[in-house]
Amino acid sequence: MLTVGEPAIEPAVHATGDTPQRCTAMIESRAAEPPAATGLPLPDRSVVPAVWSRVANIIVERGEGSWLVTTDGERYLDYTSGIGVTNTGHAHPRVAAAVAAQAAKLLHGQQNIVFHEPGLRLYDRLRTLLPGGPWQGFLSNSGAEAVEAAVKLARVATGRPVIIVFGGSFHGRTAQAMALTTAKNVYRADFEPLPGSVYATAYPYCYRAARGPHAPDEHCSCPWEEQLDLVLHTMTYPERVAAILVEPVVGEGGYIVPPPGFLPRLREITREHGMLLAVDEVQTGVGRTGELFAVRHWDVEPDILVFAKGIASGLPLSGLIAREELIARWRPGSHGGTFGGNVVACAAANATLDVVRDEGLVENARERGAQFLAGLRALAPKYPSIGDVRGLGLMVALEFVKPGVGDGRVPNTAVSKAVIEGALRRHLLLLRAGPYDQVIRMIPPLVTTAEEIDLALRILDESLAEAGA
Repeated sequence: MLTVGEPAIEPAVHATGDTPQRCTAMIESRAAEPPAATGLPLPDRSVVPAVWSRVANIIVERGEGSWLVTTDGERYLDYTSGIGVTNTGHAHPRVAAAVAAQAAKLLHGQQNIVFHEPGLRLYDRLRTLLPGGPWQGFLSNSGAEAVEAAVKLARVATGRPVIIVFGGSFHGRTAQAMALTTAKNVYRADFEPLPGSVYATAYPYCYRAARGPHAPDEHCSCPWEEQLDLVLHTMTYPERVAAILVEPVVGEGGYIVPPPGFLPRLREITREHGMLLAVDEVQTGVGRTGELFAVRHWDVEPDILVFAKGIASGLPLSGLIAREELIARWRPGSHGGTFGGNVVACAAANATLDVVRDEGLVENARERGAQFLAGLRALAPKYPSIGDVRGLGLMVALEFVKPGVGDGRVPNTAVSKAVIEGALRRHLLLLRAGPYDQVIRMIPPLVTTAEEIDLALRILDESLAEAGA
């Protein structure tokens, strides 16, 4: 992990006819040239449109592991990870070195036109990241773009039009992805009409079950299967459904962990009806939950798996892994994109997967997640507004309620907001989630330490007390 005081990573030398000495001199000469804006005051923050809703107003200069450092030298413990992106931490030296080395050689080699080594190596690795198969990958830019690719693939491969999603889901902000998203009205309400042939059914949200809150275990009473069956008897025919798209752990909808029987039974149902099972691991993937992909917790083999966020440690890269025979159904030229599988992003992804493997980050996510959950559960009895503590690996959440109001589970947006603000004042960055923003989600980098978790717990304790939780 890069720490304060470590030397900057040396840029890689071109593999050209120039001598190493000449290349070094050229690099040093360029580095000596000041950027055009050096010495000028920063533009006012209002140049950024307000559509980007903000968590904090700090201006960041650099990142180091679990920390962000502002232009004023203030350090913030970043438990947002850029919304689950910086799994290897900020500016991991091995990832940064891979990016610098590749950027010195080639910045863009478009997939329709050329092959490049980082892309070939990454495509080859994607075939081995899940058991079963045989698998093949497809690379694109963003989570939403990869979700759209999954929908296109499912419809082409099955010849069926309908996609079924779950309540509380978030799959992206492009038109098709918005039609699949049910987490909050703000993501879709202003943009209708949206693409059709999409139907939503109930996800097993054990804390908010109609029969009362319960642990997400084998005794779960959530009627999710009955609700799905009702959709298949009222909204569409089973034989018209191309795929059921599901987040293994609901993200934007509130970090909802399902009961252990949910995904295995969903896999059975899809096979019974000839549907595909597509899993959206944009947020849960690349070690986040204590497995490389969350479906491994339940030994479920999907037909299509979507990934993004953590795959390249901050560079824009996404894609899907699907059964080889499904991808073969795409006609050449029927899907693609100019920047998908960018060569620098692929180099970052290969380095990211190396770091996740070599530094035991999946295991660390499991261990630190258990530590975090145990600490939050120890705090919870002190604060009546905490209705639920839940999580899997380093996807951890607190859900806030209004004590004594209604059935005791009325969402408490005000307290969650106050706790977030109190944590920010104490230099801990957190995010909210859930339809009423009543959930605080904690997304530490997978390199986070036991000491950092303890620090976060102390800050949360102080912020909860200050908020009157």
